[in-house]
Amino acid sequence: MKATNQTISPEFVASLPSAGSKSYLYSIVLVAVLGGLLFGYDTAVISGAEKGLQAFFLGARDFVYTDVIHGITSSSALIGCIVGSALSGFFANYFGRKRSLVIAGVFFLLSALGSYYPEFMLYEKGVPHMGLLVVFNIYRIIGGIGVGLASAVCPMYIAEVSPANIRGTLVSWNQFAIIFGQLVVYFVNFMILGEHTQPVIERIGETVYQVSASSDPWTVETGWRYMFGSEAFVAAAFTILACFIPMSPRFLAMKGRERSALSVLARINGAEKGREILDSIRRSDSVASTRLFSFGIMVIFIGVMLSVFQQAVGINAVLYYAPRIFESMGMGNPMVQTVIMGIVNISFTLVAIFTVERLGRKPLLITGSLGMGIGALGVALSNVIDVPSAVPVVSIMLYSACFMFSWGPICWVLISEIFPNTIRGAAVAIAVAFQWIFNFIVSSTFVPMYNMQLGAMGDRFGHMFAYLLYGVICIVAAWFVWRLVPETKGKTLEDMTRLWQNRRNRK
Repeated sequence: MKATNQTISPEFVASLPSAGSKSYLYSIVLVAVLGGLLFGYDTAVISGAEKGLQAFFLGARDFVYTDVIHGITSSSALIGCIVGSALSGFFANYFGRKRSLVIAGVFFLLSALGSYYPEFMLYEKGVPHMGLLVVFNIYRIIGGIGVGLASAVCPMYIAEVSPANIRGTLVSWNQFAIIFGQLVVYFVNFMILGEHTQPVIERIGETVYQVSASSDPWTVETGWRYMFGSEAFVAAAFTILACFIPMSPRFLAMKGRERSALSVLARINGAEKGREILDSIRRSDSVASTRLFSFGIMVIFIGVMLSVFQQAVGINAVLYYAPRIFESMGMGNPMVQTVIMGIVNISFTLVAIFTVERLGRKPLLITGSLGMGIGALGVALSNVIDVPSAVPVVSIMLYSACFMFSWGPICWVLISEIFPNTIRGAAVAIAVAFQWIFNFIVSSTFVPMYNMQLGAMGDRFGHMFAYLLYGVICIVAAWFVWRLVPETKGKTLEDMTRLWQNRRNRK
């Protein structure tokens, strides 16, 4: 229930700052962006730790640690991502955006510490068995819930505190932080490993493996623990700092705490502009109820499809197999490959950050979609005809670069700002949940699709088909954005409320 409006007296208004503070805005956005960094850190930390983790549990005597079990363990955080994103609307509306970020930070911290020492108060340290595996996966799922919450609430919070003219830029920094977090954890894992070596896993049966006697025991027993535990430092800092940022002014206004909302708005925008924004929030919040379909089905459909297309274009699957293409060019060092991809990703995310307010959301999405389509089709073509080895490499780089200045950051920008105030929490939760669901669908279907064989083409058919499919989806995504997605550049969040209400009334 909406609380009674707080009294806003002339004396209170006179006490507010006449000019907004950019440094204050940037400081609170920076804290929220740390949530994005943790998002990237948590999802990528498994890349360096999974082999040591596999070697550790291969030592279990009460069960056989198979590829299937290892696959589930390596991706168990994704279960939490789906749960966390689905619950993010409830958390954001009931506890508020700020408290939801604090809760996400606590989940990150518990997951990091628990993954580092899953035996704590339960089992003997260093003895692998099924019970310990279950506990470890529970901690990873807890971290996934934090990722799911952060992935929805961080861009939502940034959008709700940001002025309209720089909102897209500031929300895009969240995507930069995600990519930067992934790059950071690659270096952290590399430094933790140091002079030690990853375990050597030997196949002794169709689905049975063992750890070679020549493997470094430190990486089997300890290395993977340090990799997971390293996240605790960033998680603790984020949790503490999130306690000191203000609550979202849109959330405060929706709860009837208009005096508190005006205080935050004035500190960011100045008293006069803050009053103007608050009046706009009042008008938009009175337009419709908080029922999800108050503004019609189309706004929900567009938000969901933006999330679906961000994953359906196949970026995660394509980037996962990119190292094989680089290896064909003689770049066999995995660290070099990940660093190269990380630099490309960060560089082109910066393109979006510095152009999103000038060019708009739709032009970047359409251009990126077409560029990704060309890149994916280039890889598909290289599996049908003989082409120079540079063609698939350049195609993958083009595909990745185009994603990073379009669907990577801009999808989050649009999801955070396209929904009306009164349904934003629930609508963002649904859209982001679909994003994680399709992340799982794409990731789980890529390998069997990639390995399909047909006649004389053999497995090259599967290679061609997978990238051809992603290329076609990219073209469809460009059409979808062109025809259905409204441009939000320069519009306030309240403008979007009126836009959807007007569209609904015209029907």
